[in-house]
Amino acid sequence: MRRAAGAALAGGLLLAASPLATTAQAAVPIPTISAKGGFLLDQADGKAIYGKANNTRRQMASTTKLVTAITVLTQPGVDLNRKLTVKQAYRDYVVRQGASTADLRTGDKLTVRQLLSAMMLPSGCDAAYALADAYGTGTTTAARTSSFIGKMNAKAKQLGLVNTHFDSFDGISAAGANYTTPWDLAKFARHAMSSATFRDVVKATSYKTVATTSTGATRTYTWYNTNALLGSYSGAIGVKTGTGTAAGPCLVFAATRGTKTYVGVVLASSSVTERTKDAAKLLDFGFGSTTAQTMTVRTLPAGTQRD
Repeated sequence: MRRAAGAALAGGLLLAASPLATTAQAAVPIPTISAKGGFLLDQADGKAIYGKANNTRRQMASTTKLVTAITVLTQPGVDLNRKLTVKQAYRDYVVRQGASTADLRTGDKLTVRQLLSAMMLPSGCDAAYALADAYGTGTTTAARTSSFIGKMNAKAKQLGLVNTHFDSFDGISAAGANYTTPWDLAKFARHAMSSATFRDVVKATSYKTVATTSTGATRTYTWYNTNALLGSYSGAIGVKTGTGTAAGPCLVFAATRGTKTYVGVVLASSSVTERTKDAAKLLDFGFGSTTAQTMTVRTLPAGTQRD
């Protein structure tokens, strides 16, 4: 029976009748989601709870940034208080790519901890660029960012993720060689959620902080989390949104209720709204609840960054 259930999961669908399903899950019908791929696992032991096309490779858009974040956080001797200076190149990149931004200002000095929030909440590609530039090696920005992407791929290999590859530090992939599977990305998220700093960053619906400008003055930044599941689904604690032409709306998510924490992924949902509902349905399947049926999705303040 366990071998049969494993085969069903590898094929893309975990049946509620399998031995992996708990009593709570068995009480809830297998969810129907709009996403082309989805996966849910137990944070405690990594046990698979649900899968849909879970081994099919897809682009992942800005959910890539959770890998950027954990790659930074697992660098030897990482100093969260290290200050990095915003380069004009980071702003130029955002404009050139039409990318999501934390609106970092040239010459401002922000700590690594601040930049993690700038990257993970409003999905700032400028912040991702700054971190990749700082934690890669080489004599040029291009060499350093390429080196950092190499570290991201090394991290995937370390975790045994054979269906994941990065050619980008933020999910913007000109060649389309930035891909993962729902199963691989959920495993990455589980690894990331083992970091207290990462958990602290991604659980916030907003973050307000002060940086030093090039003239020695101060500038206040306020960033709002594009993950609408936070503040909508009881117990939600993260993780990261992503949207792209090739990837579609994506969401990596996590929630805790009582002693249980589940981590999941939906890739290529039918819309930004539906990716939140898809995530809620999968969490309900784990918790044996019906929150998705009555949940009101949190709306972001007008004019704030979307992803």
